[in-house]
Amino acid sequence: MDFAKLKRRLYYWIHQIVNILLRLMWHLLHVTIHLCYFAINIANALESHLISKGLLRRYKSLHISKLQYLAIVIESEDCRTLNVIELLQWLADLGVKHVCLYDMEGILKKSKDFILEKFDGATLFQENDVLLDQPLMTLEFASFSDGKEAVAKAANVLFMKYLKSGSTSSYQGEQIFTESQMGEALKTVGGNGPEPDLLLVYGPARCHLGFPAWRIRYTEIQHMGPLKSMKYGSLIKAIYKFTMVQQNYGK
Repeated sequence: MDFAKLKRRLYYWIHQIVNILLRLMWHLLHVTIHLCYFAINIANALESHLISKGLLRRYKSLHISKLQYLAIVIESEDCRTLNVIELLQWLADLGVKHVCLYDMEGILKKSKDFILEKFDGATLFQENDVLLDQPLMTLEFASFSDGKEAVAKAANVLFMKYLKSGSTSSYQGEQIFTESQMGEALKTVGGNGPEPDLLLVYGPARCHLGFPAWRIRYTEIQHMGPLKSMKYGSLIKAIYKFTMVQQNYGK
């Protein structure tokens, strides 16, 4: 009887010790991960500072001509107009000529008059504009509703073409619309704007936040962190990485 009681106590203490060791390992793992992220953030901040000061030679010469069209996607809750204007000024200093500003709720679109007034070196992008080198930066303002509206209008265009072709007079099986037909319909309704070469995402989410998918088929996407923590050196680094990428387009 005493042996059985001793055995139960031994199992109990072994179980407690194993639990303590597992908890210690779990906390140690968390501390290690946090320290790694902290070290990475410190290294990135130091590198960004060195880049902004012009101390790293390879970032001094940017092939900015490769960046014909740049899209800036910003989390709506993170939209701060003064930060956006400062970001645009950085881009203008780097020689970027065509920029699309996007947020899901359309806050930037509502503030476009204020942005254009405060940022002197910009004009409003028009659908028929050609992406040519010019003295002033062109700005496009977009939101999630633009994409939804464009898709709805394009679908209506395709449906009307389908009706006019007389396809409903007799059953011809399931109708399949090709990508080129959809692209042509979007172009017809004015929803097929330029495809950005590079898309920079400012916000906590690592996604394009609803930016029209048909416009980013070959776009490089980079996450930049919160807009309030934006850094000039990080912007230069992102553009430099894009200009060094060799893009291979399929057939």
